[in-house]
Amino acid sequence: MARNVVISGGGTGIGLAAAQAFAADGDRVLLVGRRGEVLEKAGVPGALTYAADLSKPRGVRGVERFVAAELGTVDVLIHSAGGSGRLEPTVDSDEPLDVVLHDWAINFGLNTLTAVLLTEALKDRLAYPGGRVLFLSSIAAYRGSGSGAYAASKAALHPYAFDLARQLGPRGVTVNLVAPGYIEDTEFFGGGMDEERRARLVAETSTGRAGTPGDVASTLHWLASHAAGHITAQVIQVNGGAEHGH
Repeated sequence: MARNVVISGGGTGIGLAAAQAFAADGDRVLLVGRRGEVLEKAGVPGALTYAADLSKPRGVRGVERFVAAELGTVDVLIHSAGGSGRLEPTVDSDEPLDVVLHDWAINFGLNTLTAVLLTEALKDRLAYPGGRVLFLSSIAAYRGSGSGAYAASKAALHPYAFDLARQLGPRGVTVNLVAPGYIEDTEFFGGGMDEERRARLVAETSTGRAGTPGDVASTLHWLASHAAGHITAQVIQVNGGAEHGH
């Protein structure tokens, strides 16, 4: 049976790799993101696309109406939209606290609120039993990220997902998080990664290599499968051993 799979941030990186994995199974995939042209170019077989800003209720309600009209129910909801705010406008202020406020508000908007708003809008459309909600966290949620804002915005997803797992569990819906370590071939680091930092991140792993979007997509695909039906309220770390489970 083909399933309906909704993926935010589905046009690039991990979201795109996940979309390709589900499409290869014959599932119907809806790619959601802010940049319509990126979604159109994704080239996922048979995929639907919808451009929306998921940090705004109006954008999320647009997705909800589209899902109602085109899909009806949602079997798998994957939250891959997010980032560290590098693509956002900077704040023009001499007050350092304005810069801090902007950084934290941007990160919580991109990483936490996009996921929460879309989940709340589509929660009642989740197929049951058997529905799946999957959040993308980060190794940063365990160890910080330099500024703290990005890490905190990812860590905030954990208790939300645990609460959701309790709420949706009686309906046979599971809720999990996948926390990647350093992943290459994504837009996350903007213009690129300096070689010294890359070498340091790879050296932290036990496997001696950077992760790929496919590594994370395979984990998401498995968590969405029937085989993972008794796994819920868990954070699965995909980082080659750079950070140990807590």
